[in-house]
Parts: sequence; structure tokens; C-alpha cells
Amino acid sequence: MRIVVTGTDTDIGKTVFAAGLAGALGATYWKPIQSGLDGGSDGERVAALAGAVVHPEAYRLTTPCSPHLAAEIDGVKIDLDRLAPPPRDPLVVDPLVIEGAGGVLVPVTRELLYADLFARWGLPTVLVARTSLGTINHSLLSIEALRRRGVPILGVAFVGDANEDSEATIAAIGKVRRLGRLPILDPLDAPTLKAAFAEAFDLSDFTA
Repeated sequence: MRIVVTGTDTDIGKTVFAAGLAGALGATYWKPIQSGLDGGSDGERVAALAGAVVHPEAYRLTTPCSPHLAAEIDGVKIDLDRLAPPPRDPLVVDPLVIEGAGGVLVPVTRELLYADLFARWGLPTVLVARTSLGTINHSLLSIEALRRRGVPILGVAFVGDANEDSEATIAAIGKVRRLGRLPILDPLDAPTLKAAFAEAFDLSDFTA
């Protein structure tokens, strides 16, 4: 079982959701490209929140911006062959959560977008969306971009305060499964995330 976690934008709670999912599934975690290292990496955050084993990133870039530009600033050429998911172990069950960066159309290189990368992998993908103003437009555009490329969409997971109409509208117009909603957690730590994730989501939606 391998699941991609992407989002409608940056800073919407995608990493927190990915940590919750990895913890619930007992999965390992991989972020292909980390852009920006001040304050620690997303992998380190997931390890702290979920206790998950974290695979090393293919690229660790210093500037907190789109990977294509961060790589250019660092003088790094991104090799797409290095962006293949970690190999499976045929002898064990190895669930894996893979997290993208920013939104679905963020450039990996000047020739390839994250949505194109997801299409190459062909893995079931969860779209994480905020519940605040603008989410209907951003979510439907993201769904359309993924579907146009043939990316299998597992469903939409929301993060934020409840917004029943927006959540239901996105699911209905986008013709996607509404997986649940993770509230903003304060404090945010491993116990509060585990409890909130278990209450907000049905694990069978991710394992069926």
C-alpha cells in the first residue's frame, strides 16, 4: 500500500495530515524533495509527530521555494530517475506515505510538474485542502489537473474549521470521496494528532 499526499497550496496542513496518516497506517514516509532547511525538514517533523521511519530525501535544497528554482539556486540538476519511490521489499508489507511539495502544479523542474510526477507513479493520491475561503476553486482546479493526467484520486482530506457547504460542494462537483477533516490542533503533538486523526478519518478508506 503506497499513498501520495498532495495539496491545493503550501502551508495548508499537508505534512501534519501525512504524519497522521503514516502513524495510523504504521507506514514509512518519504518526501522526494525538501526545499528549505531552516527549522528542520518535513521528514523530521513527521518522525516527531508519528514515530514513522523516514526515507532520506532524494534532494535537500536550502532555499524555501519551488524545487525547480531552489535547485537552480543551489546549483543542483534534478535527475528524474532519483525521484522513483523507494523500492518495495517483496517479503514484507511496507506501507509508504509519499508527500509532494506545495500544490499539484508546483514545478519539480522547468519541464515537469508534481502532477506529472504523480502520473508517472500511478499511485492513489489524497488531495489535502484547507476549509477556508477560496478552497472550492483551488480544490476543483487541483482535481481537474490530477484527473487530466490520469492520477488516481483516492479522495479529499480537509484541514481546518468545519465548512460543511464547501466540503460537500467540492466532493459533489469534483466527483471525489470526502475522506474527512482534520481540525487545527493546539497543542500539536504526537498524542493529539493520533487522537484527532482516528476521530476524523476511517482507516478503511485508505486501505481498501
